[in-house]
Amino acid sequence: MQFTREQIEAAVVAKGYKWFRSGDYNLNIVGVRNSATNDKITNKFDDWITVSYKVNGLWKYHEFAATTDPGKHWAENLLNASGVAILVPNQYRGSHKIGLHQGKYEALRQAKAVQVYRDSNLDLHYDENIQTAQVGVFGINVHRASRTGTSTQIDRWSAGCQVIANNENFAKLMSLAKKSEALWGNSFTYTLIESADIA
Repeated sequence: MQFTREQIEAAVVAKGYKWFRSGDYNLNIVGVRNSATNDKITNKFDDWITVSYKVNGLWKYHEFAATTDPGKHWAENLLNASGVAILVPNQYRGSHKIGLHQGKYEALRQAKAVQVYRDSNLDLHYDENIQTAQVGVFGINVHRASRTGTSTQIDRWSAGCQVIANNENFAKLMSLAKKSEALWGNSFTYTLIESADIA
């Protein structure tokens, strides 16, 4: 494990964001962007998606290798003339729900507006400039890479989505999401922080 649940909670609370403590399977889904890359496009799954929640009053914590950034392919082959989408770190309350990713399989699909930076200069660095930011529903889903095993390169897997590298890890997230949906409804908050935010 790269982090502890306590570290993730402390970083989220320090930002003034909501941390869900009540009941079972009230999921805290927190992406952690790797600050050590200094915004360089590594094309690797070198970020993390974490899930913290309670069952019968006891905390559970999972941490999955992921990317919170677009891959090299879409950073060089723009789908949007304004630039490739890079999710702005923030807490997005009720931003996702269980739905189909590209009409193919169940994932956490963007349901409410989020904010993204737009990088269009093809220089192999993510340009996180708030002047380029846009707010809207852009299909920034939380999904998996390959159907089997663990993917090692992002390539086409993300054009801005939050993507889990390992299929079994993604299946675990979706299993938890289904349990949460049964208790709390089909609405999920996604929070993105930087690893530099974690003490």
